[in-house]
Amino acid sequence: MNLNISGHHVDLTPALRTYVQDKLKRVERHFDHLISAEIVLTVEKERQKAEATVHASGADLHAEATEPNMYAAIDMLMDKLDRQTRRHKEKVRDHHHAEAHKRMALQ
Repeated sequence: MNLNISGHHVDLTPALRTYVQDKLKRVERHFDHLISAEIVLTVEKERQKAEATVHASGADLHAEATEPNMYAAIDMLMDKLDRQTRRHKEKVRDHHHAEAHKRMALQ
């Protein structure tokens, strides 16, 4: 998966970059058909904002989170992305597969 992490008005330290990569692995674990991810970390006065756009096979997922702490914003962002990827995976999965096999057996 291609990963692009950028920062607006914030220095991307190696610790921050590895934290984002480690948290994104949780999202990859649930849905392994992710093509690319673009993550933008922003500081505006006292607000820390993290937003991500993930390109998966069949959908583009977008989430953003704002917290007073950047690490908390990243955690909340990954929770939102995790929910979206699980929901997308359920939509992609064929739920009528067993029913189709039953019909074929009857014919």
